[in-house]
Amino acid sequence: MLVALSIRDIVLIDRLDLEFAAGMSVLTGETGAGKSILLDSLSLALGARGDADLVRHGEAQGQVTAVFDVAADHPVRMFLRENDVDDDGDIILRRIQTSDGRTRAFVNDQPVSAGLLRQAGALLVEIHGQHDDRALVDPESHRALIDVFGGLTAEFEAVTQAFATYRAADKAVTDHEKRIEAARNEADFLRAAVDELSALKPETGEEEHLAARRTDMMAVEKIAGDLNEAFETLNGTASPIPELASLLRRLERKADQVPNLLGQPVRTLAEAMDLLEETRGGLESALRETEYDPRELEAVEERLFALRAASRKFSVPVDELSALCARMSGDLADLDAGEDKLAALVSAAGKARAEYDKKAASLSDKRRKTAKALEKAVEMELPDLKLERAKFIVEVESNPESRSRSGIDLLEFHVQTNPGTKPGPMMKVASGGELSRFLLALKVSLADKGSAPTLVFDEIDTGVGGAVAEAIGLRLARLAGSVQVLTVTHAPQVAARAAGHFLIAKEATKKDRVATRVQRIDEDHRSEEIARMLAGSVITEEARAAARRLLTAAE
Repeated sequence: MLVALSIRDIVLIDRLDLEFAAGMSVLTGETGAGKSILLDSLSLALGARGDADLVRHGEAQGQVTAVFDVAADHPVRMFLRENDVDDDGDIILRRIQTSDGRTRAFVNDQPVSAGLLRQAGALLVEIHGQHDDRALVDPESHRALIDVFGGLTAEFEAVTQAFATYRAADKAVTDHEKRIEAARNEADFLRAAVDELSALKPETGEEEHLAARRTDMMAVEKIAGDLNEAFETLNGTASPIPELASLLRRLERKADQVPNLLGQPVRTLAEAMDLLEETRGGLESALRETEYDPRELEAVEERLFALRAASRKFSVPVDELSALCARMSGDLADLDAGEDKLAALVSAAGKARAEYDKKAASLSDKRRKTAKALEKAVEMELPDLKLERAKFIVEVESNPESRSRSGIDLLEFHVQTNPGTKPGPMMKVASGGELSRFLLALKVSLADKGSAPTLVFDEIDTGVGGAVAEAIGLRLARLAGSVQVLTVTHAPQVAARAAGHFLIAKEATKKDRVATRVQRIDEDHRSEEIARMLAGSVITEEARAAARRLLTAAE
């Protein structure tokens, strides 16, 4: 329910903080005191269209905050979680309206779009009035109310699931038919392509491997000549190593005779010979490492060029050639075995459609019975609301061939306001006062089913007499046993039924300005306010006595 409403700088309201309780609360006051401003402010917090004119004159922006206490399993919490909005604790809706026409929306202090705020607000509050074009204007909402009233939610969800299954099966048939037709049109091309790719046998990652191998072999080819020449110099017939080895042996024999003269040159030459032998061994090893068959390079290049040619031909990367071959093979298989598979898909779709039709027909029958029960429940409320000659009709049209996720029914609330007149849609046929009373009868019949936790009624008692106002007040109070009810009223019979009473008035402020003030009033002040509503500007003792009688009767 709505537990608090805070308004800053909206039209005539400069600063206002209200707290609400469960049950029924009324807002009363003189005409022009600002009751409509209060509802416009609440609507703004619930996601209604913003307007720069709502900002109090001279201020840069206005702000409205509405705080709701709802159960842990209330749908609004799931809705917020699905949209990544924190839902811990109270649900706080806040809207900022700037004087340049822009608005900002927040849920639990998290910035959100106006659309998301509006959807969340619709789950928390319904606002109804004589000229309300929001309530029950969509026939789809009529269907939802019938399902809730009849406890048909489980059957509705079963139909929704059956419809999804049927549509998926039907789509599978359509997709397969398109695939077979496309395969037929491209059969020759597909067979040639599959033959070519199957012979090529491309593998994922093969291009990268071949390109790297080709690069290595080409690099080796460039240095192989230099390696051979170096090795031949040290190991071939013209190698200086044998001659140097012979020279070293001769010097070694002579070194014993003159060690001081030849010792160092002999040692240095021996070390040089060791290095030359080591170099020759290194070159020999390098040659073995770089050996390759030129025919391998040719084969690698041919394979690489063949893969890239196929890639260009079929307009896919080389790594996707294998997958393309598999898809084309699958298309050919579908073409070859397509009729058998199509027959199986058609059979599955037929079974899914039959299952849907069965569930939808059963739901339709239950809806018709529920519609009659709702008609009876609403019409029981009409006489006391001075609509004793009116009829409430749930128009149900069923078309088994018009399948949808919600079933095969189109439901719409119709009314007949007087005998002999033609029934029609409630929103079009009923006058403002009649519409509000039909709506109240419907809401009372539905009780807490299919309703937001807070219902706001804006002057639905306008233009009705004492007995009808008493009947409206009684039904609003009864409705408040299931949901929170806030009502703006001019009828003392309605005000007397409330558990909480708020008085709205204008008050002069500094700088020759006025502001709307709202205060919760106690029993003594309630009696005086109801007497004012009965008598007008001059409150008589008779009016006070009548006000006390109304309050006593309500208790």
